[in-house]
Amino acid sequence: MTDRIVVSAVVFRDEAGRVLTVRKRGTRLLMFPGGKPEPSETAEQAAVREVREEIGVAIEAGDLQPLGRFDAPAANEPGRTVRAVVFAHPFAEATEPRAEIEQLEWVDPAAADDRIAPLLRDAVFPALLGG
Repeated sequence: MTDRIVVSAVVFRDEAGRVLTVRKRGTRLLMFPGGKPEPSETAEQAAVREVREEIGVAIEAGDLQPLGRFDAPAANEPGRTVRAVVFAHPFAEATEPRAEIEQLEWVDPAAADDRIAPLLRDAVFPALLGG
C-alpha cells in the first residue's frame, strides 16, 4: 500500500467568495467535493463523477479550470498523504448531501476554522487567497 492517496477535488465559490465544503459521515473535517479516480478515469472525469455522487450537481469537464496539484497530510487516514488535483468550477447550487456526505457548508477561506482539512487549510486556501 502506498502512503499517497490521489484524489480530484472541485472548488465552488459563491458571490461572497466562500467555498463549498463537505464532511463525510463519521468524520470531523471539512474538505472539497471530490474523491479517488477509478482506474480508467482522468482527473477531470473523476471530479465530474464525484461531484454528482456527493452533492447531486451535474457539471461538465469543460467547465473545470485547473488550480493545481497540492499535497498535504490526509485528513482521515493518519500517516498518509493526499495529492489532490484541484479544479475551480463556476458557482453551482448544492443543497443536499448524498452518498457518504453528511454535511455541506460554505466557508470563508480567509477565516480560521479548526474543522478544515489540512489540504484546504495549508495548501489550497493560501493559493486561492494569493498567498
